[in-house]
Amino acid sequence: MNSAEVDAYLSRIGAGRPGRPTADALRDLHLRHLRTVPFENLSIHLGEEIVLEEERLLEKLVGARRGGFCYELNGAFGALLTALGYEVALLAGRVYGGDGRLGIPYDHLALRVRTDDGGEWLADVGFGAHSHYPLAFRERGEQKDPGGVFRIVEAGPDLDVVMNGRPEYRLETRPRALADFRVGAWYQCTSPESHFTQSLVCSRVTEDGGRITLSGRTFKTTSADGVKEERQLGTDEEVLAAYRERFGIELDRVPRVAQEKAGESGE
Repeated sequence: MNSAEVDAYLSRIGAGRPGRPTADALRDLHLRHLRTVPFENLSIHLGEEIVLEEERLLEKLVGARRGGFCYELNGAFGALLTALGYEVALLAGRVYGGDGRLGIPYDHLALRVRTDDGGEWLADVGFGAHSHYPLAFRERGEQKDPGGVFRIVEAGPDLDVVMNGRPEYRLETRPRALADFRVGAWYQCTSPESHFTQSLVCSRVTEDGGRITLSGRTFKTTSADGVKEERQLGTDEEVLAAYRERFGIELDRVPRVAQEKAGESGE
């Protein structure tokens, strides 16, 4: 990533260039990313190709001002942090399902980040509702965050990341390359068993610490103190306006999941 690309990325998330790769600067970049770059899977339902290469990720997140899912968001954020002087490792994770079972290998991508002031952090801007700030990687006690109470727990050679008492995902500690996640991304984009192919999501943290989410035609607001409200959007124009005005995403058509398209065509 060259200097102009770094500046464009920082402008995208409303951040200045940090003087040094410190923990405080990382915290600021992490929160700004969550507030401005949505967690979304719209490409899957718009027929758009997802390519796990740095330039293509920058084209999408910065050039097209879109969001993405974990491989894209953390892949791009990791490239930005590296360009800013942080020491970054890509870590592979397996997400816990509702039944407590672990998902496929390379189910998730998260970042281990070392700062020049001696810190080591778990940064994750690609898991939807999660921590607003990086978690201390070596800390094994509770870590309080606006997003909840987190713990990083030893699980044999791996680590479990726990949110509010519930395991979210299991991380390997061996560094990986972005290309290693291509099979996981392909599965998430194509398998009928992937929750990404079964539903639509577009979500981001709000400036007051809450969250807004658009799932199909359902627009949900969660306040910082956990109060939830939702409403149904009746027309395509309302849906497109919500993407544009609340998430900064310009679309020329409303994405629909494959099952809905099949039903509309009578298949």
